[in-house]
Amino acid sequence: MGGSYAGLFAARVLSDYAEDVVVMEPDVIGDDGLGRRTPQRHQLHALLSMGHTQLERWFPGITAGLVAGGARLGEGDDVQFYLDGRLKAPVAGARMLGVTRPFLEHHLRRRVEDLENVRFIQTQVADLVLQGDRVTGVVTAAPESGGGEGETLAAEFVVDAMGRNSPVEGWLARHGWESAPVDSMRIDLGYATAAFHRGDELGSTVIAHSSPGPASGYQPTLTEPGALAAVEGERWSVVLAGYADHRPGPDRAEFLRRMRRCVAPIRTVADTSEMIGDVKTYRFVESRRRVHSRLSRFPGGLVVVGDALASVNPVYGQGLTLSALEANALGSYLRSTPYPQAPAWDYFRLAEAVVDAAWQLSTAADLAQPHVTGPYPRGYRVQKWVADKLTEASVVDSAVNAQYMGVVNMELPPKALTDPRFLARAARVLLSS
Repeated sequence: MGGSYAGLFAARVLSDYAEDVVVMEPDVIGDDGLGRRTPQRHQLHALLSMGHTQLERWFPGITAGLVAGGARLGEGDDVQFYLDGRLKAPVAGARMLGVTRPFLEHHLRRRVEDLENVRFIQTQVADLVLQGDRVTGVVTAAPESGGGEGETLAAEFVVDAMGRNSPVEGWLARHGWESAPVDSMRIDLGYATAAFHRGDELGSTVIAHSSPGPASGYQPTLTEPGALAAVEGERWSVVLAGYADHRPGPDRAEFLRRMRRCVAPIRTVADTSEMIGDVKTYRFVESRRRVHSRLSRFPGGLVVVGDALASVNPVYGQGLTLSALEANALGSYLRSTPYPQAPAWDYFRLAEAVVDAAWQLSTAADLAQPHVTGPYPRGYRVQKWVADKLTEASVVDSAVNAQYMGVVNMELPPKALTDPRFLARAARVLLSS
């Protein structure tokens, strides 16, 4: 249920285990890869290095196809990260793909459509069919002209990939099942994306990302948080972000003014490149995750992936990578379970471990914003002091930055930042600087 990025990844995994995979998506997907109901697809999306690794694992050769179509693959000095306007120490082997979400999803959809046992149906799912303690099918909505329920499709296994506002929890409640507990943190983020003609104004730079420093909190006078990527169509895609009353708006002139308060690569684009089209805005009010492992019972034959499971602050670029890693968890579960119609507790434990790592990183950073009021974890002040020092050390030392970015890119678990040898090196760096 749902045919965007998370649903496509899940369908690819299911194709290894199921005779017949049906992807049910209500939206009309245009030639540009965009659907009408997903305005956030207009925004610049980051594909973290772990997300890129998983993309190539499940869709071998897709990177070459994306690059042949105009996407840019950045390596080494092509990938630049700034903190309070300071370029961070280089990381050997840095690699990032510059591509828009619609272009990436379009290529993903074509690969999934080519699978012999996968088919797509344009329809809206209206309810689940439950018999006893498991899901046995779905009910579709009738065509728009008729209203009411449409047909019922039997299913041995159902995946909810319907996004942040998935109605599945409401359906389960109507059938007498308890809702999964929800953790949330209000962050009140706004971000805006604009496209620019791309020439040789930045040489080979593919990705540049800027964020405010750890000790300063959010001070717009110091630096604007934002990023740019060289993408298909000989364009730069630029995103700027802001919290609470400093959210960016759709005004083109104001967007350019904010770009000129950002780091050098983004300033250069503002000064030398022509903006294409309008500024697209989006608001993200709160991070949210559903924790199914806290339930005492859950219907068998049903799992949840993507934003329907967890949706965290998009500034950190974790969303696409989370979807891929949750699909990995789904594959591991299906390899090991003798009876997929049973409650998928092992899947939820695997997926929630991945979500928890992303949640720790994003919420810890969000709590540094003065308008975010918690909840604060135990020992937060000490944790923040240590995290701030590690961030400072990552600006000047390549080895520290490599491990730091390994965690940010979800290649390493958060506990890698508490390794005694890593902490000792960071301390030496700070003492000698």
